[in-house]
Amino acid sequence: MAVQQDITEQKQAQEQIKASLKEKEVLLQEIHHRVKNNLGIVSSLLQMQCRREQDPQIVTILRDSQNRIASIALVHEKLYRSAELSNINITEYITHLTTYLFDTYNISFNYIKLKIQVTDVKIKIENIIPIGLIINELVSNALKYAFSEHRQGEIQISLTQKDDIVTLIICDNGRGLPHDFDIKKRKTLGITLVSGLVKQLRGILEINSQLGVEFKIIFVPDKN
Repeated sequence: MAVQQDITEQKQAQEQIKASLKEKEVLLQEIHHRVKNNLGIVSSLLQMQCRREQDPQIVTILRDSQNRIASIALVHEKLYRSAELSNINITEYITHLTTYLFDTYNISFNYIKLKIQVTDVKIKIENIIPIGLIINELVSNALKYAFSEHRQGEIQISLTQKDDIVTLIICDNGRGLPHDFDIKKRKTLGITLVSGLVKQLRGILEINSQLGVEFKIIFVPDKN
């Protein structure tokens, strides 16, 4: 009888643990859903301000801020819809983010080609948000500045992992950077943000501007 009671108590404890984990999973999904919705409200407010604003420079600043918010909100949306709350399909995330940017700047994929290559990369959520923001900044810059009005071009995004090292490459075949470009002396918010995000990843940033421009970020993702 004592053995039977122990087994029953063990099963009850296991069921309680399962129920607790399920409850936490539902709560976490709800948090991601609410964060996404709240970020959507902020984005809508910025959009309303864009429509009222007459100064093109301020409109650009507001739109850039809106895109940054969208890149974060998309992570929470993917997590909310994901079967695994600790993982999202990063290929799908990058595709949706870049599609959003092309739509924002009213650029057709027939005009500027986009190639995305993602291998089997294991990245935690803590790293995905900075990666998304980096992609947002560099792809936005390419769409705005890399190509002349009537010139077609191509943007490539590559995310690969070998052993513990992840490499993110964002490049285009546009006009490239100015000859005197120095990332340490650039004071623009976009470049400052990219540099800060690379530091957050504890990574290394390499820039090559011989044929268009290539940004390469190398880092070791968090494991904890």
